Amino acid sequence: MNNLKPINQTYLFGLHQYLQELINLDKKKRLPNKILLSGQKGLGKSTLAYHFINYILSKDEEYKYDMSNFVINRENHSFKTTLNKSNPNLIIIDIDQEKKMIDINQIRELLSNLQKSSFNNKPKFILIDNIEFLNVNSINALLKVIEEPSINIHFILINNNKKILSTLISRCINFRIYLTYEKNLEIAEKLIQNKLNEVINDELINYYSTPGNIFNLFNFARENKYDLKNTNLKEFLKMVIKNNDYKKGEEIKFIIFDFIELYFNKLNLSISTKLNEKYHYFLGRISNTKKFNLDYETLFMEFEEQILNG
Repeated sequence: MNNLKPINQTYLFGLHQYLQELINLDKKKRLPNKILLSGQKGLGKSTLAYHFINYILSKDEEYKYDMSNFVINRENHSFKTTLNKSNPNLIIIDIDQEKKMIDINQIRELLSNLQKSSFNNKPKFILIDNIEFLNVNSINALLKVIEEPSINIHFILINNNKKILSTLISRCINFRIYLTYEKNLEIAEKLIQNKLNEVINDELINYYSTPGNIFNLFNFARENKYDLKNTNLKEFLKMVIKNNDYKKGEEIKFIIFDFIELYFNKLNLSISTKLNEKYHYFLGRISNTKKFNLDYETLFMEFEEQILNG
């Protein structure tokens, strides 16, 4: 299972209760037309959204959603058309990789698509992932359409516990997605098809690890032939920074961000005012780097020089 993209996931792990809650609202004709799914990145929020959308759209299909096992049937017509991005009842908006944000042109294209006639009587879903990457102009354009959406159109917005404009939050029903630490580890073991303690050093797992985070770490190590079992946190950070691994993808870059904070948390910050100052300095740098898409290479090299080799 090398590909963890939510659009491909036919199995739903650990979030059955949230799916059931959405389904119950639909059955009672009380489903909100503006839903916000918020929680840590890597919990499976987007996968949950795809499963719920498939449940709705496949109701009258030959291979409808399997509610008894919370599984999408791969022969399902709605699933196939979602994969090849030809489903007329689903519009997906996500980060523009070239611009590292959700561009206002993507929202304008959405507005244009919504004005077109529907091909059928099924509900239409607008799934917007990573909404924290909407800029002010994009949000303002989006607000115009979600304030008074057309009948049978539902917006599902995905937020990764990041600050977003209150004007957007106030217009949505917020479902906060949460998994216990034990549940996160249980799901991660299913995803990597292995016991964590057999393949990953305990130092590389923290209380805030999500199944998606752990899977990305495991997959990255396997692709680069790194031995996570016999590598502690400091060794891992030095290794990936020295080898410029952060240039290999967004996933590993954000793993390093998380591990820098974890490394500080494992230190006794109270014994040194200077160390405490550096902790807040680097956390501030990380926050600004994420928010404004700043140069992260300098940040990692500075961390290596001042903390790992200091």
